[in-house]
Amino acid sequence: MILYFSGTGNCLSIARQIAENTSEQVMTFYEATKLDLSRHSVVGLVYPSYYFNAPTPVVELTKQLTISPDAYVFIVVPCGAQTGNSVWSVEQILKHKGIKVAYCNKIRVPDCSAIGFGRNPNDQKWKFNKYAQRLQTIIKDIKERRHSKHFGAWGIAGWFCSLTWMKRYTKPLLQPQVNTRKCIGCNTCVSICPQNNISIADLPQNKFAFIGDNCAQCLRCVHFCPKQAIEIAGKPTPKEHQYHNPDVKLKNLLEEKL
Repeated sequence: MILYFSGTGNCLSIARQIAENTSEQVMTFYEATKLDLSRHSVVGLVYPSYYFNAPTPVVELTKQLTISPDAYVFIVVPCGAQTGNSVWSVEQILKHKGIKVAYCNKIRVPDCSAIGFGRNPNDQKWKFNKYAQRLQTIIKDIKERRHSKHFGAWGIAGWFCSLTWMKRYTKPLLQPQVNTRKCIGCNTCVSICPQNNISIADLPQNKFAFIGDNCAQCLRCVHFCPKQAIEIAGKPTPKEHQYHNPDVKLKNLLEEKL
């Protein structure tokens, strides 16, 4: 069984490719917390790195997983550049539950958060070809049940970004906001938010999306909004900067069981 948490589809695409080559199934972390995975001899976790650490939902959902101590557990982190403490943090949670991570690795993919800093994530699609061989190596390692760890050590950058005062500083940098002048209340963002954190404010003279306080900053809503009405730190969202993994369509995210 391969569990994934994905914003714009990079992790879902990687999880699918691993599953196809290892005869495993794929499901979201959210769905997995509702099931007993102790019968599965292989459990893979595929998730991105946010602020040099694992996304908050991944951390919280991992605490709820039921996995056999005898299972072959691996972690793969598709990320823009650095994994930080994203592997280490989850590994510590599993260790506390008596579960050992046998294998971990990362693979670089387009960075969907680049849009928040004025860069175009679509300009990074060259990473797919450059790191295709690394993915094949990762798949081969998993099929052979290799025990080796890459990019899984504790790091000071991840620790620094996890400090409370640092979180207060960094969170606004990628905080989605709704431009009510552009929003048409189409419900797309509501349907694809993995945290169920977006609702529609239906006022007498206006209908627009409202983002709550439980944002994971996966930026799905920013990248999939058909009117570019969801912005980061008040900056306009250029349509040409909206990104999603080429193998993942909007309908795939709408079909997720959260």
